[in-house]
Amino acid sequence: MSVFVRTGKVRYIVGLLVVVSVLFAVGSVLASSEGGHGESSFDKGKDLIWRIMNFTVLAGGLIFLLRKPIAKGLESRRQGVMDQLDDLEQQKQDAEKQLAEYKATLARLDQEVEKIMAEYMKDGEVAKAKIIEEAKATAEKLQEQAKKNIEHEFQKARQELKAEMAEQAVTMAEALIKKKIKDEDQERIIGEYLTKVVVAQ
Repeated sequence: MSVFVRTGKVRYIVGLLVVVSVLFAVGSVLASSEGGHGESSFDKGKDLIWRIMNFTVLAGGLIFLLRKPIAKGLESRRQGVMDQLDDLEQQKQDAEKQLAEYKATLARLDQEVEKIMAEYMKDGEVAKAKIIEEAKATAEKLQEQAKKNIEHEFQKARQELKAEMAEQAVTMAEALIKKKIKDEDQERIIGEYLTKVVVAQ
């Protein structure tokens, strides 16, 4: 709004200067037209004096008319500059305040990030320890089960071996008996057996 007011005053001053300049030019033309060929030195001096008086009057009028508008314009311009400086200072303060808020927010974010990272690290360590404990327990169970399976297979193989050895011993004994005992020995053994049975009866 103040800009439009200052613009109106400037237009008023410029218009007034144009009017005065036109009046001065018209006066000069009229003064020249009053002269002509064959002017005397007295007429030229009179014309010069008239011009000086006319200029003096116009200059005085301009100074009188433009004194207050120019002073008001300068004051308005000074006030406008002061207002702009105040606005710039306020904008600077607002920017500094906003920058401080941003810095504080960033500081809080850094703290939050560090806190979250610490919590994740702590949770990770707990999970790691839990996984290791579970792995140890599983390994112990597997080891125990493996021992049981091995013991079972060992006992089974041992029994099978004993049975096989017994069978082979019987087979070898039978073969040895068959090889060593002749027909007469068989008859003698049978006779002795029958004698023992009869005696026992």
